[in-house]
Amino acid sequence: MTISTVSTKAKVVEILSSEELRRTVNRLASQIVEKTRDLSQLVLLGIYTRGVPLAQLLARQIEALEGVSVPVGALDITFYRDDLDQIGLRTPAKTEISFDLTDKIVVLVDDVIFKGRTVRAALNAVNEYGRPEVIRLAVLVDRGHREVPIHPDFVGKQLPTAKEEIVKVYLQDIDGTDAVELIAD
Repeated sequence: MTISTVSTKAKVVEILSSEELRRTVNRLASQIVEKTRDLSQLVLLGIYTRGVPLAQLLARQIEALEGVSVPVGALDITFYRDDLDQIGLRTPAKTEISFDLTDKIVVLVDDVIFKGRTVRAALNAVNEYGRPEVIRLAVLVDRGHREVPIHPDFVGKQLPTAKEEIVKVYLQDIDGTDAVELIAD
């Protein structure tokens, strides 16, 4: 795999292989099932970009485990961010939620939680689509360094990092491969 945005002196360490990522998703799906008393009320909302295919993977695994089809939505949080001046311009994706969230058990899904600002923005965005019974958070990787008091309910991998390191998640639907890498200069 070639990473064109990384300097040639950067150190790249594979954190999760394709098989390890698959097992991690299976474990996350099992944890969501265990903590959800009524699967008929469960919906998954993936946060763009990699949270969306991750939510779809979780939904497929929940269906394989329990025989229940879980609705999946895609959430764009661009206009709810409080740090647009720091992250630069980005083209918003289309939020796609074809169901009412009122009284649902919503699980927000994202690939990596870092400072917590993306999740804070997602919580604000969810309010536009109803008032869920409960909102939970599932992340593939928790790398620490929170700036807001947000903690995921379901974590695939705890990964202590330095602030300057980068955690890169690759998913088949977007990147053509499944992996998680830690990149350090």
